[in-house]
Amino acid sequence: MDFTVLMRLNLARRSRNPVVHVKNLERGTDRVITEDEDLGGALGEAVSQSFRSGRSRLVEVDGERLFLNVQLPPSRMVIIGAVHISQALAQMALLAGFNVRIVDPRTAFATPERFPGIELAADWPADALKERPLDAQTALVALTHDPKIDDLPIAHAIRSGCFYVGALGSRKTHASRIERLQAGGLSKDDVSRVRAPIGLDIGAAGPAEIAVAILAEVIQSLRLRDISSPTKIIS
Repeated sequence: MDFTVLMRLNLARRSRNPVVHVKNLERGTDRVITEDEDLGGALGEAVSQSFRSGRSRLVEVDGERLFLNVQLPPSRMVIIGAVHISQALAQMALLAGFNVRIVDPRTAFATPERFPGIELAADWPADALKERPLDAQTALVALTHDPKIDDLPIAHAIRSGCFYVGALGSRKTHASRIERLQAGGLSKDDVSRVRAPIGLDIGAAGPAEIAVAILAEVIQSLRLRDISSPTKIIS
């Protein structure tokens, strides 16, 4: 492998940037493709499918065999609020392959007894997210119903380009949330990215079913996202 290609792959891994390493089996050449490259054509479609599925595979493009080796950073889910829904959602998300972290400054709720095997941060989101920032490979799920806890990480998730941003609450609650976020400097297009009411509309009742609806919507956002139009990161 070309040294430059190896350096790009290592850099992408360190910075949590998804890439596809394309090996041309006919010519023996290598190429690294990032998620924001607009390739077009058959190669572009094949690469986009690989980014969405996360699966490496052999393809034939223009009469040449190419091996697409996908390197995706582990998808993360950051849950704001150690509530009943979080107890079910965290375990389901782990089974689905997400790295899960729960953030809640209320130490009576964020306990290892309530969340066995789950990484907990019993801190205010401002401190927890400074320690480990959000990125485009992260889903942010806000569940506390408390603007003092939820609003900052929601705004941070939008600005960081998280692939999913969802918040619990009724349409009335969300309308008030939108007003606060826009007053804080986010545009109408920015706040339109927030999924609220959170989760797919499956008629869910109770914490466990709501958790199923949320996880389904997160996976849908991850697997069906438009690779050619990556989420904007707001400086």
